[in-house]
Amino acid sequence: MLRRSMVPRSTTDQRLLDSRGPTDWVHTDPWRVLRIQAEFIEGFGALAELGPAISVFGSARTPRGTPDYALAERLGRALVAADFAVITGGGPGSMEAVNKGALEGGGLSVGLGIELPFEQGINPWVDLAVNFRYFFARKMMFVKYAQGFVVLPGGFGTLDELFEALVLVQTRKVTSFPLVLVGSRYWRGLLDWIAGTVLDRDMINPEDLSLLQLTDDVDEVVEILDRARKEREREAPIVDGGAGEWRAAHPPHRHDHGAGDRGRDRESPSPPPSPPPSPPPSPRR
Repeated sequence: MLRRSMVPRSTTDQRLLDSRGPTDWVHTDPWRVLRIQAEFIEGFGALAELGPAISVFGSARTPRGTPDYALAERLGRALVAADFAVITGGGPGSMEAVNKGALEGGGLSVGLGIELPFEQGINPWVDLAVNFRYFFARKMMFVKYAQGFVVLPGGFGTLDELFEALVLVQTRKVTSFPLVLVGSRYWRGLLDWIAGTVLDRDMINPEDLSLLQLTDDVDEVVEILDRARKEREREAPIVDGGAGEWRAAHPPHRHDHGAGDRGRDRESPSPPPSPPPSPPPSPRR
C-alpha cells in the first residue's frame, strides 16, 4: 500500500495507454524470441488435428500447362484419394498444382507460406494456410505434421528441404519417414553424384543410399507412402514419455506366499518401521 507522497501521479493503465515511449525494443532479440514462440504456437494449434499428411516440395517456377505441373496435380489428387492431407509451401508453380489436385480430389489442402522479399502469397487452392516469418519454424511444421516427403523438381529451396529431411532420417531424429523423389531425368544426376563422388570419399555410408527412393510413377509414390503408414501403425505408440517402457522392463518385486496364496500374486509387504531411537541419557549434574 502506498500513501501520501508515495502515491504515484498516474496509474499503470494510464502510463500504458498514454505513453508511446521508445520503439527500438521491437527489433531486439528478446522480442524476436517472443515472436518466434508465437509462430510455433500458431503452427502447432493450426495443424495439431491434421491427421495423416504428406509434405510435397517443388519449384515455384513451374509454369501451368507443362508436364511437371500436370504431374504435380495428379500427385495431389492421388494423395488425398489415399486419405492423406497434403502440405505444401502454399506458393505458385508445383506447390499450386499439388494443392489444386488435392482440393479438386476432395481432400485437405494445406499451405505453409513464408515472408519473402518477393512476395508470392498463398495460392487460391489452399484450404488451411499458416504464414511464417522464420524458415526454421516453418520447417518444423513440414516435418512434425507429415508422415513423409515427396520432392518434385525444384531449385535451392526444394534442395534445402530435401537435405534437411535427409539428415533427420539419417540421424534417426525421425523414423518411418519415406523420402520420395519424383522425376528420374531431373534427379538422376544428383543421385549418381551422391552414389559416386560422395560415397567414394566415405562421406556417407553405403546404406544411406537407400534413404532416397526415385520414381516417375504417381501410383508408386502412393504405394511407398501407404506402406510406411502401415509400418507406423504397427509400432506401439509411446504416449507416456517412455514411462511405460521403463515399467515393463522393471516390474515390481513379487513375493511367493505359498500354495494358499498362489494366483493372487500380491506385492511384498513393506517392512515394519524401525523403532525410534532411545533418548540420550541425562547428563550428570
